[in-house]
Amino acid sequence: MPKPRTKRQAIRDERKAKRREKALEASQRSKDAKRQRLEEADENDAGDQEARFEDGYDQPRIGGPPPADREFFGMLSEEEQEYFRSVDEQLDIDDFPSQEERQLYLASVFAEAQGKELKLACSQSCSRLMERLILMSNTRQKKKLFLQFASHFLNLIQHRFASHCCETLFLQSAPIVTRELGGERDDVTTDQDDPNEEPLPYMEELFLLTLDELEGHLGYLLTDKFASHTLRVLLIILSGRPLDESQTKSLIHSKRKEKISVPWTSDDPTDLSSQLRAVPMAFNLAAKKIIADSVSGMNATELRVLAKHPTGNPVLQLLLELDIGLNLKASEESEDMTLLWKLLPGAPNSLKDATTPASEFVSSMLYDHIGSRLLEILITHCPGKIFKPLYKHIFADRIHSLLRNDIASYPAIRVLNRLSKEDLAAAVHKSLPEFGKLVTLSRFNVIKTLFERCQAREAKDEIDKLTKALIEAFGSDPKLLVPKLCLPEPSEAEDKKKDHNPPQKNRSALVSHGAQLTTTMLAIPGFPSTTIQTSLSSLPEELILQLATSSAPTSYVLVNAFSTPTRNKIFHKLLVSALRPHAFQLAMSEHGSRVLNSIVFIPSKGDGISVPFHIKESTIELLGQHEQELRNSFEGRRVWRIWKGDLWRNRRREWISWVKDLDTTSGQTLPEHQSNGGSGLRNGNAIGNEKGARGNDVPRKRKREVEGAS
Repeated sequence: MPKPRTKRQAIRDERKAKRREKALEASQRSKDAKRQRLEEADENDAGDQEARFEDGYDQPRIGGPPPADREFFGMLSEEEQEYFRSVDEQLDIDDFPSQEERQLYLASVFAEAQGKELKLACSQSCSRLMERLILMSNTRQKKKLFLQFASHFLNLIQHRFASHCCETLFLQSAPIVTRELGGERDDVTTDQDDPNEEPLPYMEELFLLTLDELEGHLGYLLTDKFASHTLRVLLIILSGRPLDESQTKSLIHSKRKEKISVPWTSDDPTDLSSQLRAVPMAFNLAAKKIIADSVSGMNATELRVLAKHPTGNPVLQLLLELDIGLNLKASEESEDMTLLWKLLPGAPNSLKDATTPASEFVSSMLYDHIGSRLLEILITHCPGKIFKPLYKHIFADRIHSLLRNDIASYPAIRVLNRLSKEDLAAAVHKSLPEFGKLVTLSRFNVIKTLFERCQAREAKDEIDKLTKALIEAFGSDPKLLVPKLCLPEPSEAEDKKKDHNPPQKNRSALVSHGAQLTTTMLAIPGFPSTTIQTSLSSLPEELILQLATSSAPTSYVLVNAFSTPTRNKIFHKLLVSALRPHAFQLAMSEHGSRVLNSIVFIPSKGDGISVPFHIKESTIELLGQHEQELRNSFEGRRVWRIWKGDLWRNRRREWISWVKDLDTTSGQTLPEHQSNGGSGLRNGNAIGNEKGARGNDVPRKRKREVEGAS
């Protein structure tokens, strides 16, 4: 029998009933108020108004009129949602017997989705499927989607989910423009199409019609949480830049962008996404018009606010880079003032005076964690007639103090990359008295840039001075360089760099920058390389093992050390002999396996680089004792395959011949074992990450569980 109600339960039920009645009354009042506003709008002939998105939100706008209420395209029924969910699962499984069956199934899905494309794009559960269909579609299907989205792009690119579908459609359609420009067209009608159907327009026309639809609204789209990403995609496509470059992807997508993968695509695998694309002249004119329209109505104050806006700044970076590239011959007296001249009015003459708007703009961006990124683009791409006075009057006298700052050091690094040999030598001499502070503040990325630029400009005296200053900063003992740079104590790392990030992240960034500096010094012949080799050879066995297994950046230090020539004939032998007893531990380690795999490619006999054959033979014997354990792990299997363990076990003579043949190809290494030295300026966690610690996009675009990605 159910438990009898108590007095306390009765009181709770009464309170719930009262709350429910109040909620119903509030809902009714809200409906009445909305109905009254709509009736008043009809009576006053306010014009056609679009329904708002169900996830609409308000945010501050910069430039341009506020957007009208957004369209609502309806919702899919339960049966339709269930059908498209099953389609998504079927496409993910990909168990079709042939490519023809795939194409037929995809055509049937497009036929079923006809008239529902807008609903699919705006659906939280089905927008992933729409992205996947776009990736798998052929040229004709993409153009039909363009026509379905036409006249609705302004609303779609501001939608939380539909904006991703628009981005995918634009990116997948960009190579088609280049192919059609060359006379190739693959959207002709087939027997399955309606013979009375009108021919589809060129993809170039569809893009230009989309831009016409967005005209007049670019001002506030720059700072829209979702539309700004799509606007960047359009600018990349109009400029003809490669679509698959890592730097391009960081400009287009946020770090949280969900990757939608497909098992196959309808496009030709020899795609044009990874190279510069030929674009029509109309695209260049459209890009110039977008740049002009985006900032035409903004004054200096609004531009400065946009430069510090977390969403608008990445778009402004791209606009500035394209503006400089497309208008290199534009003069300061040109009637159509470009974005560069709006940011630096009166330049280059105005940069000579610290009180002019141009000088004040540069100074205000230097120490802003968002605005400094725009300044980096300006310094990197501005013409020489702008850079020279910019350096002479703003950076030259205080370059040493800017290099010490946590934020201003990044624009200062960009300045170092453009300096001549004489100016670089002067900057080094100004920085030498402050070198101890650079080390104390862990500005290893700054020190690395100084070494790299001096090597590029062949400033050998400055390289030796920098090396001596670095040794003195670490206690005048060169043996302490590698431990201090690559293996800092946890407490030391936390004390050196205090900010809002977690201590572990700070230590990872510190180790990464220190390892990059070590790798850079190893690559410079002479005093820097000898100093690092001395420090490495003096490390005890446990620290060498820690260097190999603790992180990816530190493991690359050893990989690069194995491929660096030296006058010390036993340098490579010392390192390998220290690691040999721990061969099994290295093989089972994610980072240590990389170091172990690079040992086999070191020549047994060579001038400057060599490891005796018997050390390699004893290493494979140690690995052979744990063959079964190696086969049971991913890293172990890879090590066993690269060392040719099966060949060693079954045909020992052939294995010996293979190892000795490597002496004639001493420069041969595997791509996965080579380090790029960490080219990223703002790298925080791993070598080679272009934007590491500070991503190009501050806001996170959408948070959805990864269900469809494989």
